[in-house]
Amino acid sequence: MLEKGIVPKQTFSVTDVIALIVGVVIGIGIFKTPSMIAANTGRTDAFFLAWLAGGIVSLIGALCYAELATAYPHTGGDYHYLTRAFGRKVGFLFVWSRMTVIQPGSIAMLAFVFGDYLSQILPLGHSAHSLYAALSIAILTALNLMGAQKGKWTQNLLTTIKLIGLFSVVVVGMIFPSSPSLMVAVDPNPETSFGLAMVFVLLTFGGWNEAAYISAELHQVQRNMVRALLWGIGIITVIYLLMNLAYLRGLGLKEMGQSEVVAADLMRRILGQGGAKFISLLIIVSALGAINASVFTGCRTNYALGQDFSLFGFLGKWHGRSNTPTNALLFQGVIALVLVLFGTLVRKGFVTMVEYTAPVFWCFFLLTGLSLFVLRIKEPEVTRPFRVPLYPFTPLFFCMTCVYMLQSSVVYTGVGALVGLAVLVAGALLLLIIQVGHNEIERG
Repeated sequence: MLEKGIVPKQTFSVTDVIALIVGVVIGIGIFKTPSMIAANTGRTDAFFLAWLAGGIVSLIGALCYAELATAYPHTGGDYHYLTRAFGRKVGFLFVWSRMTVIQPGSIAMLAFVFGDYLSQILPLGHSAHSLYAALSIAILTALNLMGAQKGKWTQNLLTTIKLIGLFSVVVVGMIFPSSPSLMVAVDPNPETSFGLAMVFVLLTFGGWNEAAYISAELHQVQRNMVRALLWGIGIITVIYLLMNLAYLRGLGLKEMGQSEVVAADLMRRILGQGGAKFISLLIIVSALGAINASVFTGCRTNYALGQDFSLFGFLGKWHGRSNTPTNALLFQGVIALVLVLFGTLVRKGFVTMVEYTAPVFWCFFLLTGLSLFVLRIKEPEVTRPFRVPLYPFTPLFFCMTCVYMLQSSVVYTGVGALVGLAVLVAGALLLLIIQVGHNEIERG
């Protein structure tokens, strides 16, 4: 039974939030994008510079989010900041997009990766990958419905297993004799560039901002949110650099640039087919951890929407016993399953979900960065336990990065992007209908 008046409890520690950040960010990108980045940099020093730059950009973004999250701790995260800065209309469009595009699209994208790799180990026919994708969403949603503690423990367990597996790849790569082609430069395609490499790097680093959605459930958020963000991104950057060093030692830059499955190729060379199966299992666990973290944080925004808009009031109920927004979790799960069906019908599940989410995501990420400037001006009296250093240059750099990523995501559009943008337009039309109805009631 859903209890009225129940609010989120502060049950999360710094360790829990770090596990969440690591779980979301280290999903499947580190097993796919290094080969693309190697092909687009062409030199070992440029390759590592791109990864280091990705960590720095993410750190700068985290500093901006740390100011917002500590000054305005709220389960709505970006939604709360955008509403305070730009008003309820922009806030509604963001939460509508996150509810229908960004979060369920990300969940479905990760679920497709999980299904693709599990179907290689346990084949069940032509549509096995879609079946496994749907089952992963259903099972992890059910676990989170059982309670925030179970969702948190599941995330911590999956993240721990993932880190053990990642470090085992690092150890194997370091022990194996260096490839003689380690320092051989790759002849990059004339149509590619370091900028394109950075697009792949930042996609691989994406997801750390999810911590903002549990700021209201974190102990001593004014002090612990900054620590969690900085430690989380620091750990991720170190892991990524070590993983790429292992790839380089085992394969060399030239072979990396030509590989379609760089992690599997590394493990196959060292340990044979058993090594390839091991890495497949690791990717499965990594995808599960990222799906669970996305399920956990995504429903928090749906809950915030239900709190502020009566049309979605059924989402704004918090279950006191399990400490979860039950209706918001169920609603999110249904949309994600619909997107799995959509991705299956167009037969490009993962790619379609990337196209579906990217333009909308970077648009609102940019607005969140701009909200820091707006809120400093509009609400100077608000206590800010943490202030982003080197203001205004730090948040300005973050916003410029978002503009670049938005432009890049729009350039590489497909059917998925068109559908995602159409859903955003549908949200704008719904907002117009709500306003017209409200005005009619006032006149009546």
